[in-house]
Amino acid sequence: MKTFKNVLLVALFFVTATVLGQTKITGTVVDEMGEPLPGANVVVKGTTNGSATDFDGKFILNASSESGAVVVSFVGYTNKTVSFSGASDLGTIALEPSNVLEEIVVTASGVIDLAEDRKTPVAVSTVKAAEIQEKAGAWDLPEVLKSTPSVQAVKGGAFGEGQMYLRGFDQTNTAFLLNGQPINGMEDGKMYWSNWQGVMDVANAIQVQRGLGSSKLAISSVGGTVNIVTKTIDRKEGGFVQQMVGNNGYTKSTVSYSTGVSEKGWSFTGLFGHWQGDGYVDNTHGQGQTYFLSVGYQPNENNVFNFMLTGAPQWHAAAGRGDVKDFLENGIRFNDWSTPVANHDNTLGNTGLYPGGRNVYHKPVANLTWDWTINNKSSLSTVLYGSLGRGAFISLQTDRNTGAALYGRGSNNNHNWFGLVSNYNNELNENLTLNVGADVRTYNGIHFRSANDFIGVNSVDVNTDPTRSDYSTFIGEPYTLNNTFGGINPWSLLFNSNDDHRQRFGYDYEEVITYYGLFGQLEYSKDALSAFFQGAISNQDHVREEFLRTQNVGQSDKSETISNLGYNLKAGLAYELNENNKVFANAGYYSRQPYHEDLFLTDRLANDLAPGVDNQKILGLEAGYQFKSEFVSANLNVYNTEWRNRTISNVNRENFDTPEFRSFKTQGVTQIHRGAELELFTNPLPGLKVNGFLSYGDWKYDGNGTEYAYNNTGALVGTSEVSVDGFEVGGGAQTNAGISAAYKVLPSLTVDANWNYYDRLFSDAQIKFAPVELPSYNLTDIGITFKPTLKEGTFIKGLQFRVNVNNVFDTLYLERLQESRAASSDPAENWNGININNRGRFGYGRTWNASIRFNF
Repeated sequence: MKTFKNVLLVALFFVTATVLGQTKITGTVVDEMGEPLPGANVVVKGTTNGSATDFDGKFILNASSESGAVVVSFVGYTNKTVSFSGASDLGTIALEPSNVLEEIVVTASGVIDLAEDRKTPVAVSTVKAAEIQEKAGAWDLPEVLKSTPSVQAVKGGAFGEGQMYLRGFDQTNTAFLLNGQPINGMEDGKMYWSNWQGVMDVANAIQVQRGLGSSKLAISSVGGTVNIVTKTIDRKEGGFVQQMVGNNGYTKSTVSYSTGVSEKGWSFTGLFGHWQGDGYVDNTHGQGQTYFLSVGYQPNENNVFNFMLTGAPQWHAAAGRGDVKDFLENGIRFNDWSTPVANHDNTLGNTGLYPGGRNVYHKPVANLTWDWTINNKSSLSTVLYGSLGRGAFISLQTDRNTGAALYGRGSNNNHNWFGLVSNYNNELNENLTLNVGADVRTYNGIHFRSANDFIGVNSVDVNTDPTRSDYSTFIGEPYTLNNTFGGINPWSLLFNSNDDHRQRFGYDYEEVITYYGLFGQLEYSKDALSAFFQGAISNQDHVREEFLRTQNVGQSDKSETISNLGYNLKAGLAYELNENNKVFANAGYYSRQPYHEDLFLTDRLANDLAPGVDNQKILGLEAGYQFKSEFVSANLNVYNTEWRNRTISNVNRENFDTPEFRSFKTQGVTQIHRGAELELFTNPLPGLKVNGFLSYGDWKYDGNGTEYAYNNTGALVGTSEVSVDGFEVGGGAQTNAGISAAYKVLPSLTVDANWNYYDRLFSDAQIKFAPVELPSYNLTDIGITFKPTLKEGTFIKGLQFRVNVNNVFDTLYLERLQESRAASSDPAENWNGININNRGRFGYGRTWNASIRFNF
């Protein structure tokens, strides 16, 4: 008994000593406008002991020492170190906004090429989590980035069909990364935002690096790099429920929950959402889901593992095309595919299944990451990832003689994509840091046509298909399509994919692209000077396999393996004139491999190689100046990008008067993009934030190109020299400007507004036609956020109401022109100087959305 009492006394002593030895630290973290920053990280300096702020920005932290310091960080803000001595309330800690991403609780942080990883600056803009949450609404990612310099967002007409131009380059030439993982299509670099509709729900921050950027991968992006960062490990338990409604029957429901990090190092985060709507353009209805799962494990201070799975299965009706006059006569919501044609049963148009085309896709992405802190000087970050894409564009097929609906024909684009990115970081000494790594990917693209939905028939005989007469058979004898496999449901397409070549027709081919590269970077920093040198080398192997139009009946034909070696070199330096002023200059040269679609004659008809295709040569030069003070900060960037020996592919009419099908590959094209960008960030009054930007570009084609023209059988029908010298590059506005402001009217009420101006916007057509300049326009958006104060102790930790109104003044504007007909001599054939017989699309009029969000 005496022994037992002694044990109890000893245990009580140690418990008391532990409690007495802890220092309780409290405080509140706010932003530059005094708004609470929920989810900010507060960590005792030199340890992993940390906490996160609640919805009101408050935190409680127990330190094991009597004195020390805490480091406070939040996405998009500069870290702040605050000292403490004894148990104390640190009061209100205000963080200053930063244009880069600071300490984010993510894994594989060494793989994610964020601008702050390097002291030598680049031209960069950051959209933070709060802004994404409030302003995204029903938009694709490009719309959220429109308030950054040299960015042009084009809505496209239907859900997920948005496009983005960066410094005049389309998004096939801008690299998009999700937590360090490349997500552009490996065949052609394209981005289909319908596949990534859920990215706005899971994004913690988005960083736009214009021009050379800070990426170490051998991706050789021309326009820039967009890093989408998701928070993979949450320190604090909690979640939210959000409901949104908007114009044209749009509704979206989202729920998310995070467990925080357990004592054993485990953490779980899950998010699920559902959306649906009728679409702004007539008959462009759609619906989809978003899912996100993150499982983290921290067995010790030196290792962090995380598994992430996310996807956004969806379907949406397409917007079709139209001439300018069609929209002027029928309104900007006009959809030419909604209009019945002669002998056409348009019943399905009224049921909402098609009416002219339905995009159905499901692309789950999974990655496993490992961060290993080897010692206080070196670390290794690795990401192993994969995605399976299954989907089709499904169009209604009718009997040519009777007009009766027969079946939904699917143009399928599937893929299996796996890769690994690894980066080793070593601080060689206090002035020199080394990064080396590898990037390996393999991509199998699968393309074919199939019957995805039987309507008026139960099967389709390929040889007697009444909708088409120009398709060859699979094995030289009649065969029948009698299985729809996944049909028209994105979930079913993923789990019941058509792998039977005898159930395909029209075209049926695959390609395998294997990519492997090495990269490295050295950065030197001492006192006011920093400099870096970066290099990467990569190889791409391409093999195309034809299953339909084969030389040997019943057997597939494979192309020869095409290998292309590419590399990039980048270097730069920066000098801090003083604590408020910094100047920098960067230069880069890329030898970039051509895309798969550039290498082969046509994408659907043969394994024949296109002539004259070689690596593209890209030279980038840029310089900048940064100014920072308490109330005003500014960034000024100038750039010059020369892009030589590029290939431009078009499928279009040969000219405006000949409707015969032609496809074109124009080789040896040169583009030169020059410009300047200015960003301002100000806090002129307490509670008021005003930012602005102005960018001016001079983007032109230079010299001549060689055009190869092919007919619908893939036969070469002509070669000619195309003079494009001095033609303006179309698609993105060469002059754009914007002002954004937010004012805290009351402690719980904030009003914000954005104004954007676009000028010198040119048509985006075949390059051999001189472009047409579109009318300039400006747009105004407003938003209101209301966060009522709630009684402490309730389950609901925070409540937020948000309303967005976009294009407040219902401005009529032409956002894209896909032909370049000159203005007519007949004034009735022109609108604001534009020939109304050009194919194009007007932007959206006034739209709105409203949401309520409960944080718990």
